[in-house]
Amino acid sequence: MSEILRTLAKGDPSVALVSSMHPAVLSFWLCQDQVPEPFTEAWKSQKELVAQVALNGGWWGTITSEPGSGGDVLKTKAVAQPTDHDGYKISGQKHFGSGSGITSYMITTAISEGEGAADWFFMNVDGAKWDGSAGIKLISEWDGHGMIATQSHAFDFSNYSATRIAWPDNLRTIAAAAGPFISSIFTAVIVGVAEAAFEAARAQIFKRRDDLKPYEQVEWARVENEAWIMHAAYESMLRAVETKGANAAVETLHAKTAVAEIAESMTARICRITGGGSFHRASHFGWAFEDVRALGFLRPPWSLAFEAALQRTWDQLEQMP
Repeated sequence: MSEILRTLAKGDPSVALVSSMHPAVLSFWLCQDQVPEPFTEAWKSQKELVAQVALNGGWWGTITSEPGSGGDVLKTKAVAQPTDHDGYKISGQKHFGSGSGITSYMITTAISEGEGAADWFFMNVDGAKWDGSAGIKLISEWDGHGMIATQSHAFDFSNYSATRIAWPDNLRTIAAAAGPFISSIFTAVIVGVAEAAFEAARAQIFKRRDDLKPYEQVEWARVENEAWIMHAAYESMLRAVETKGANAAVETLHAKTAVAEIAESMTARICRITGGGSFHRASHFGWAFEDVRALGFLRPPWSLAFEAALQRTWDQLEQMP
């Protein structure tokens, strides 16, 4: 899956990123094979429903981010009001709804009325009107500096029908099980974008290798090093997911964060070496620099990623004799 997305990203980063959201959402159920009673049968039925939607050609996406949350889904202000038919009505503002207009279902978080913690919900948005008449209103079209075609619009939901995940009150557990896989496919997209820029720049730089100024020579040597390190981090992430599965949280956290930093640094160097033309909208290199910045904001975003890395360091040191 990661290699497919990596290849796709070399041709169209936005399509690749939106495509990665589909398996990312499905992994919430696929990475949690069974759950304890009394939710076992409900989980099995919901898992079959989710899979059938995909088999029928439906597309899954996410719209979990909210203004002011810092990317932390636990800080949702959205409210889910229970209905008389085991369903819910969600109200609240959400943004970064990648794939809006393409997705059939979108997963989100909200706090059920009368409860104190966030939980997972999903909504059928297939063919929904965005004028507010059906409980979903477009409040801001996506205008990102990078990933410009992901249609990651912002919406206001007002009593919009939703279904709660069939293993309630286990948001952290479900997210943790799927986390390593999700990190790997998001990272694969950005690696593909950065590699495409690197390969194109390499061919261009080689033609003028005899005319490179000392600064450009040093910077290109750094680009080569960063490309190698990025690839090594990505490969180590894939090995960890393949061998450890849900237990690869530490490895994937470090690899995703490292690739996010390296991809930004490497594409910035490429822009400086290739010259002012990279500042032009027609430049592949300028777009690559903006596109790779997306990884640092994907889950877990910068601040949460570094907090988690630091906490794991303290935990490891506390366990030492």
